[in-house]
Amino acid sequence: MTFQCRPLCAACCTAPSISSPIPGMPKGKPAGVPCIQLDPQLGCKIFGQPERPAVCAGLQPSLEMCGENTPQAMFYLTQLEIATDPRIPSGGDLQTKSISATQF
Repeated sequence: MTFQCRPLCAACCTAPSISSPIPGMPKGKPAGVPCIQLDPQLGCKIFGQPERPAVCAGLQPSLEMCGENTPQAMFYLTQLEIATDPRIPSGGDLQTKSISATQF
């Protein structure tokens, strides 16, 4: 069974940073900032278009990533962003930089 995106979620379009250009965001998107390409229903305006960043096209929804609700998805994706941030030394103490799901 294929996992489907949760309506009105957009955690994957908000939590992670995107280093490649996005139409309307030529320098990419910082972590925690909603993508400019989100429509009012929190869907992607450029879904399936060639200008959509490859990282977006490669990100597939899953129960692990999306959790049971949007706050869980934001928490998971934010923790992934922290864990893969090249500015944080490998093996660093992520606990001090960690956030809780209740912050969303």
